Amino acid sequence: MCRELLRSYLNARQRLDQERVRDEIWTLYADLKAYQRAPDPAAVADLRARFEAIFSQKTAFATLNQTLKRLKTHQRELLLVLLRPDIPLHTNGSENDIRGYVKWRKISGGTRSDLGRRCRDTFASLKKTCRKLGISFWDYLNDRIGQVGDIQPLPEIVRERALPASGVP
Repeated sequence: MCRELLRSYLNARQRLDQERVRDEIWTLYADLKAYQRAPDPAAVADLRARFEAIFSQKTAFATLNQTLKRLKTHQRELLLVLLRPDIPLHTNGSENDIRGYVKWRKISGGTRSDLGRRCRDTFASLKKTCRKLGISFWDYLNDRIGQVGDIQPLPEIVRERALPASGVP
């Protein structure tokens, strides 16, 4: 009987700890998003301290403690927005980058050769890069195949657009 009471108490305590920590993390995330929209150097120390407090705490839930400890080891990457507000706080863009490729691979069943895989990967990368740069992939292919030269090479366009974002003259 005592063991069952203890188990139910710990489970309830674990659930409460989990909910509390989840709320703390989402509140920190919202504040990091606000910082990203309007960077305030005075807020950096507070945000770092809150991260440290959240991910250093001990709860009644061992699995949660392990997760917090693991996430704390990635503090530098997770708080990179404090140094570079221009970078996203999430990986949704990266996941979206491969979504079309994964659908295509599932439908087609893959390639028959290594050369086919390299060609597919190259064209998928070119298409995604063109889309991100606001260039018609079809126009880009026609420009390259016809050797027209109306569209700059993609690496030059990427470099030109990256320079203003990096602040390098």
